[in-house]
Amino acid sequence: MTTVLILGSAPMAAEAAHWPRAPFDCIVAINNAHALRPDWDYHIHPWDFPADRRPVPGPGQRLITQDDFVPAQNALGGFVYAGGTMAFTALYWALHSLAPRVIAVFGCDMHYPTAGPTHFYGTGAPDPLRPDITLRSLEAKSARALVLAAQRGTALVNLSAGPSRLVFPRHPRALAHLAQPQPYDAPRAAEALAREADLGYHVASGRYWEEADRFDPAEIDRLDALWRAAAAAPRLVPRAARP
Repeated sequence: MTTVLILGSAPMAAEAAHWPRAPFDCIVAINNAHALRPDWDYHIHPWDFPADRRPVPGPGQRLITQDDFVPAQNALGGFVYAGGTMAFTALYWALHSLAPRVIAVFGCDMHYPTAGPTHFYGTGAPDPLRPDITLRSLEAKSARALVLAAQRGTALVNLSAGPSRLVFPRHPRALAHLAQPQPYDAPRAAEALAREADLGYHVASGRYWEEADRFDPAEIDRLDALWRAAAAAPRLVPRAARP
């Protein structure tokens, strides 16, 4: 698998209905985004996504449910650290299960206008903005995904030109397949992963809200700060002084 497009439901996502398939080898549609194009490969949705809005897969298409994405997200740290909203879940599932060279996202900016439609199909719930222990900083959660992707040799880019809560680098659609993994601060990334292990905020079932009372918001905030720093420009190591 080389270049994956993850398609969300922001108003701009409607533009993708008219895009040529190239340069994407695979399209992952989140929730209602399957309605934008019939050539999606994977449709990913949570357990409570209405049955009457789920597509019927055709040849070569597959529905991705919690049975698929919970183990994938757990393999990369779990929902408390990765962020409990479907855009991040789709990213981690694609990273773990497809191991692509590039993941390009469109319509996943988690930015909601105060007036007018919030989604390409009209008005919907701004799920990532709900009060949630795992979503205290959308920027930090996107920074974590960016770094973990880079560690696996995967470039993570945003095809959107509008306001975004994601920290992914912007990239032109036609050249998405040429994107390179983002440089990151390896010492800070290692520190963040070690802190995650020490905290032990893992929930095997994925139903982290059932154990929310054991997660300390202050610890989450400190961890988020580490991931934001890790995704910034790497620290330069001074050269040893010449004799």
